[in-house]
Amino acid sequence: MREAAPAGSYLPPTERRHERSDEEILDPDLEIIDAHHHLYDRPGARYLLDEYAGDVALGHRIVGSVYIEIMAMARTWGPEHLRSIGEIEFANGIAAMAATGFYGDCDVAAAIVGYADLRRGHAVGEVLDEAIARAPERFRGIRQITLEYDDPAMSAYISNPPPRGILDHPDLVAGLRELGRRGLVYDANAFHHRLSDFSRLADEVPETVFALNHTGFPLLIGLSEDQRREEIAAWRRDLRELASRPNVVCKVGGLGQVFLGFGFDSRPVPPTSRELASAWEPFVVEAIDAFGADRCMMMSNFPVDGRSCGFVPYWNALKYIVRGASREEKEQLFQLTAERVYRIDRPSRS
Repeated sequence: MREAAPAGSYLPPTERRHERSDEEILDPDLEIIDAHHHLYDRPGARYLLDEYAGDVALGHRIVGSVYIEIMAMARTWGPEHLRSIGEIEFANGIAAMAATGFYGDCDVAAAIVGYADLRRGHAVGEVLDEAIARAPERFRGIRQITLEYDDPAMSAYISNPPPRGILDHPDLVAGLRELGRRGLVYDANAFHHRLSDFSRLADEVPETVFALNHTGFPLLIGLSEDQRREEIAAWRRDLRELASRPNVVCKVGGLGQVFLGFGFDSRPVPPTSRELASAWEPFVVEAIDAFGADRCMMMSNFPVDGRSCGFVPYWNALKYIVRGASREEKEQLFQLTAERVYRIDRPSRS
């Protein structure tokens, strides 16, 4: 059994895979907004600006990024419902450091997605307004993880899981409406068997943009081949249904997590980008076909997906999968959708 995650975490300790020295950068001039990554400092798991900037420096042209909450750097004082503001302040400070250019040309955390308990309904507006006040140029949305599962073995991968029933809470819709009133995004994170709940909620709150995490997060670990086929069919059906909602966009990536059952995290030799592309292509292609390039954005989910592969082969795999797309489609996938959804206005640097 894998070791448990640090207290307060939804993730196991990060075990980075070494980069493959034989990988050249595909399409090196393609500008990328990394639509989803994390930064944190925990016992045995450090990934801060230096580490992310080091990954960016490996060669892919990452020009900006979206910081996503991971229950890190919360305040230890003040009202409980406002303590998550600490993480937004932390991310905003990281962004200010990156904006100096000292760490490279990437605008790290150009947009910030924080945490708030949307079950507070209309009262969550206090948290949102405080977040806007603390990071007015960068705060762009809220993620409240809603991972639910029945297999107790999953506790080896998710320590301190979120409470069950969030997606069914009677005040959730009111909380989502508070996001829409402020032009903020709801980052939707649940395993694929709850995709129909996101369709229901997107219908109830059409004024709020939903950004679906991790390609709809197929939960496929530990399944037989027949079970795997059944679950992929269910994921595909519900993803297509969700894509019919115009206020939903899809983040394509996060496929290096253990939950998909590819086993790259346990291999003695890290995979090449072509191996990753072979495994990931059906999921990437399905998502893009369902949503369209103008409603999809590529994400790294680093350092979490670093358990399966290095940063260079990760992005090479995504680029290789869409090698047949037009230049305009690639620009939508890798940059423009994220800029539009998260309202990123990158300053020119002299």
